[in-house]
Amino acid sequence: MAITKDQVLFALSNVIDPDLGKDIVTLNMVEDISIKDKHVSFVVNLTTPACPMKEQIQRACVNAIHHLIDKEAVVEAFMSSKVTAPANAGQSNPNELLKKVKNIIAVASGKGGVGKSTVAVNLAISLAQSGAKVGLVDADVYGPSIPTMFNMRERPSITTQKKLLPLEKYGVKLLSMGFLVDQSEAVVWRGPMASSAVKQFLTEVMWDELDYLVMDLPPGTGDIQLTIVQTVPLTGAVIVSTPQTVALDDAIKGVAMFQKVNVPVLGIVENMAYFIPPDAPDKKYHIFGQDGAKNLATKMGVPFLGEIPLEQFVREGGDEGVPVVVGKPDSPAAKALTEMAQKVAQQVSIRNAEQSPTEKIDILFKP
Repeated sequence: MAITKDQVLFALSNVIDPDLGKDIVTLNMVEDISIKDKHVSFVVNLTTPACPMKEQIQRACVNAIHHLIDKEAVVEAFMSSKVTAPANAGQSNPNELLKKVKNIIAVASGKGGVGKSTVAVNLAISLAQSGAKVGLVDADVYGPSIPTMFNMRERPSITTQKKLLPLEKYGVKLLSMGFLVDQSEAVVWRGPMASSAVKQFLTEVMWDELDYLVMDLPPGTGDIQLTIVQTVPLTGAVIVSTPQTVALDDAIKGVAMFQKVNVPVLGIVENMAYFIPPDAPDKKYHIFGQDGAKNLATKMGVPFLGEIPLEQFVREGGDEGVPVVVGKPDSPAAKALTEMAQKVAQQVSIRNAEQSPTEKIDILFKP
């Protein structure tokens, strides 16, 4: 008996997306079904190219056809992706800023020195390596790190519409104050001036279509953070901390700030979780404590996005402009950062399926 399209759809309706909890047919993920004798092919569009469950879903699709239709069928399940955005985002206001950007992810920390920029840079590159269209904004006006971490000092071009054109490297579109001022110059600005500059990065730049715009925020919970949540609807925030108590105390404040302004917290990353000696890769030394950020994530009811080890390659890559996911992709740190990026993309997909778009907020200060 010939295999029919309805049989294929019925079989695939038994394949559940583990993140969204619904079958892939109901989620409209299945396209381009082709049947010729016992050969069956189709495309499954995942919600992100960085989906950590890609191979699991692919195997489940093949098994469903074999078990429910014909065990001798030759099945080709092609895995593609269509990155989701928050439901109905931008429909209420067609002139919404960054309307071509599907998701805006803030990478934040309560204090400096925890490796926030390292996480943001490797997150952006990992997402781009998966096939996503990615941009990265260095919103730390006073201490921009992106030019050094990408080894770029060029100035952005300006269009005839007086819009900045982002630079690009490793598949990531980039913008930083460090591209606009000399490396030796100090940016001596009061808060409102710095906030205005960051707002221009969002309003006067030709970002075009992006699946993810990663924003590397300055440490703390000050003017620039408030300007961003007042200017654009953030999809969510990633909080970076080390395991030590002094960093965790400030990470709590970071989580609380985003929750206060109704920005979903996508999760907490524990950076510098342990040290791996180059000459003894099987050993781990928990220099800054153990499981601090992991326990904090559990306590605050937010996802834990992973532990990033402290390796010499990470520091060298950042200093030389070759981030570790590019320069040493097989190192423990690079693998941990890639897995972290997959979990961030996973949380974005879950957030977009389950929650309404984040609204820009108006902050009123009462005397």
